Amino acid sequence: MVAHKKNVYLHCMRIKAFAIPMLIMSAVILCASSRPRRKHEVPPTPMGIYIHAPEVLLDESFIPRSPYHLSKDTITIRIIGDVMLHSAQIDKDYGSFLSGIENDLRSADLAIANMEFALGGEPYSGFPAFSAPDEYAEYVRRTGVDVFLTANNHILDKGPRGLRRTLGVYESMDGIMFTGSGTDEISYEEHNPLILRVDGIKIGIVNPTYGTNADQSEGYPKVFNLGDMSEPCQAVRRAREKGAEIVLALPHWGNEYELTHSWYQTYQARDLAQAGADCIIGSHPHVVQDMTRISVTEQDGNEKSVPVIFSLGNAVSNMSARNTQVELMATVRIVRHGKGKLELMDPEWDWLWCSRPGNLCNNYKTIKIKDYLERRSEWLNPADYDNMVSSWNNVRNETGIDR
Repeated sequence: MVAHKKNVYLHCMRIKAFAIPMLIMSAVILCASSRPRRKHEVPPTPMGIYIHAPEVLLDESFIPRSPYHLSKDTITIRIIGDVMLHSAQIDKDYGSFLSGIENDLRSADLAIANMEFALGGEPYSGFPAFSAPDEYAEYVRRTGVDVFLTANNHILDKGPRGLRRTLGVYESMDGIMFTGSGTDEISYEEHNPLILRVDGIKIGIVNPTYGTNADQSEGYPKVFNLGDMSEPCQAVRRAREKGAEIVLALPHWGNEYELTHSWYQTYQARDLAQAGADCIIGSHPHVVQDMTRISVTEQDGNEKSVPVIFSLGNAVSNMSARNTQVELMATVRIVRHGKGKLELMDPEWDWLWCSRPGNLCNNYKTIKIKDYLERRSEWLNPADYDNMVSSWNNVRNETGIDR
C-alpha cells in the first residue's frame, strides 16, 4: 500500500514537473498575444514554430524560412491620394478624417498614402507652405497606412531642414516605411526604389515627383525627381535587379484640376512601363484623372499591358473647388498561382468624397460614396449630399471611368 502511494506520489510529481512549465509558457504566450499588434507584426509562437502573419520586411535576413510558413493566395494593396492639412484642419480632432476608409486600409496587406506636407515643427501652417504636427502623421499611421510617399511638390515647403526633420520622424515611427526621398546617399539608395516583402512576395515601389515648390539644393537631403525620366526608369530596373517580382510606379505629376491626363504624362507613363513597371498610379492634380493601359514588349518578346490611373485626387483636405472633393482609393491585388507564379489583377477602385465640417458631420470625413447613397437625411447639410452626387457624376462622365 505504501509502495503504491509512493508510486502515485512520484507519478503526480512528474506531472507537476511537466505541467507547471507548460502553464507558465501558456500564460506568457497568452499575455503576449493579448496586447495590440500592428497588422504586419509577426505574432509570437511556442517552440519556434512560425505561423503565418503578413509581414513587410526590409531586412531579408529576418525573412522566415520555416516549412510551417503558409502563404496567402491573394495579396491586397490599397493606395490613397493626397493627405493634406490646410490651416482650417490643423486644430481639428483628426479622428474622423479617414475613419470612413480606415477598415479598408487596415484590412489591406499593404496600404500606401501620399503625405503632402512637411513636419517642420512649430509654428504649424497650411497652404502655401505646409508644416503639420507630428501627431498628424502618427494619426495616418494608426489608420493602417504602412508606406508614406514623400516625393511631392510640398515636401520641401520648410526647406532641407524641414525635410530632414520629416524623414527623421518617419524613421522613428513603428511600422512605417517611406519612399521618394532620403536624408543622405545611403538613405536615398535604400528607399528609392523601396523594396518590401509582403507575405513572401517582393514588391518594388518607385515614387518620383515632377518637382518641388522650393528649390532643391545640391546634395542631401534629396527628393526623387522625374527629371528627364532617366532616374525613375533606372529605379524601376534596379527594383527588378533587387528581386522585385511586382513593381509599382507612383509618380507625382500632371496638371492640377484637370480631369484628363496631359500628353507629357502619356510619355512619362510609357517610359515607366517600358522600363518594367507593372502598374502606374499617380497623384498631384487634386482631382481624379482618367485611366488607360499601355502595351509594351518585354525583353522575352512577350506583350505586357500596364494599367495606368493618372490621378487618385485628394484623400483628405480642406479643398472645395470644383471636383476636388471627389477622390479614388485604388486596390491592387496580386494572386499567387501554383508553383509560385504571380498574376497582377486589374486595379479596382472605390469612389470617395471628402466632406467638410458642417456638412455630413461637424468635422472633416472621407467616405466611400456608395456607402452613403440614398442616405441624404443623415447629412447636417443635405446640399453637401447633392453636391457629392452631382460632382461624382460629373467626374465619371468627364474621365470615362465606370462607363
